Amino acid sequence: MTLDRLAVQVVVREGVLWVGGEAYPLRNISHVGQRTLEVNQGAVWKKFIVRSIVWLLFGGIFASVAGKGGVLVLIAVEALFVWRLVAALSRPPLYGLVLNTAGTQRHAVWSTSLREIQDLVFEITRAIGHPETANVIYNLTHAVNGDIINQYGAGSIGKAQHGGSGNIVAS
Repeated sequence: MTLDRLAVQVVVREGVLWVGGEAYPLRNISHVGQRTLEVNQGAVWKKFIVRSIVWLLFGGIFASVAGKGGVLVLIAVEALFVWRLVAALSRPPLYGLVLNTAGTQRHAVWSTSLREIQDLVFEITRAIGHPETANVIYNLTHAVNGDIINQYGAGSIGKAQHGGSGNIVAS
């Protein structure tokens, strides 16, 4: 599974931080930081092993009843599980720019490049310290586009779309 990459322009001008189409007044930003999202390899392996064991038990019974066609289905499904394992383990980590404004934490932009986010944190922090002289244009070339799924407890609260910059939009 590949990530959709897009370019996002971050601009600091006249005391305002612009991330794509979202504006953050520098005087309202109380904290600038970064977050990292990495694949939980233990959970991915556990899911693969459980699926494989269950499938090999039921698929083995199916294959013994269905004959050669059943064996082909058994092999094809197990190959699909292996493909999904490799795809999940090969996902790159994501790095996010976090801005706290008026008590609200916002993930302004996500990137596959740690250097881009570190540079942004530095430039934004410098602009907060010197808002009258700050004019910065920074182009993120490794920003990612995707969905954010939030789940708390046993039930899902839904799916949210994220366009690479700004906040999420519930759907």
